[in-house]
Amino acid sequence: MPTVFNFLGPLTNPGRPRAAAVGCFDARMAPVMAAVFAERGDSVLVLRGEDGLDEFSTAAPTRVWVAQRGTVREAVLDATELGLPRATLADLRGGDAAYNAGVARRLLAGETGPVRDAVLVNAAAALATQGPLDGDLAAALRAGMARAAESIDSGAAAAALDRWLEVARAL
Repeated sequence: MPTVFNFLGPLTNPGRPRAAAVGCFDARMAPVMAAVFAERGDSVLVLRGEDGLDEFSTAAPTRVWVAQRGTVREAVLDATELGLPRATLADLRGGDAAYNAGVARRLLAGETGPVRDAVLVNAAAALATQGPLDGDLAAALRAGMARAAESIDSGAAAAALDRWLEVARAL
């Protein structure tokens, strides 16, 4: 159940990342969050799928608030503009921890489909915030998707997860 902490969490992150992709389930609050990030000088994409997802959706157009260099601009992008097929919300629905872990492992092993598409475009949004966002946002997202796909396809993403799990288990 969404609460005020869904808004406050990204805004009060003690790590203060200077660049990020942040989902927002409430379309009224997304531009407010973007304005706070912009005022702080952060480079952030605030994302809300028109289907209500608090991320870049592959099931509907996505509204994006681009916060960078003290300004905010709004755009609407569709995953189909990025070369991705339309998904359904059922395609993206998760389950319990064991189910979700299996989905993640299959994705990192190279399984294609709607989950991979959603992961690629959301990873691309985060990657895009590392550079200037005042150009062609769709082009930046396509480039980020290629980088994310290479990380998965090369095995680098799976190897990073394995290293993280090894450290977590050791603790």
